[in-house]
Amino acid sequence: MIAPYFADTNVLVYAYDLDEPVKRSRARSLMGDLGLRGDLSISTQVLKEFYSVTTRRLRRPLSADQAARAVAALADYPVVVEDVALIRRAIALSHSAAIAFWDALIVEAARRAKARILYTEDLQHGRDFDGVTVDNPFRE
Repeated sequence: MIAPYFADTNVLVYAYDLDEPVKRSRARSLMGDLGLRGDLSISTQVLKEFYSVTTRRLRRPLSADQAARAVAALADYPVVVEDVALIRRAIALSHSAAIAFWDALIVEAARRAKARILYTEDLQHGRDFDGVTVDNPFRE
């Protein structure tokens, strides 16, 4: 799989968050522009977190049915599936780069997708992880 851009969970969540209109617009623009070209990938971790966050943590959460339909639609993007090898690489990266395991898992999924850009607000903007560069699309 080659998708030069990878989206972390927060990008997808903002696309559905009615209480964050500016971030919602930016997230939807990224997903639309890159998704239509097949250039945006996600992972199974992102899909799981998306469902959990959108049904439990938003001020105006999605219903279980709405979130399930959204997950089904998002699964049309190229999806990196977590496996033991990916988890082991994430463990090693979390130690060597001094980042949280869950963030390392996202970085390693982006690497597996051959992404050059990782869209997230959870890591330092501009940080490079051996060819995967963090871009916070919501920074001002």
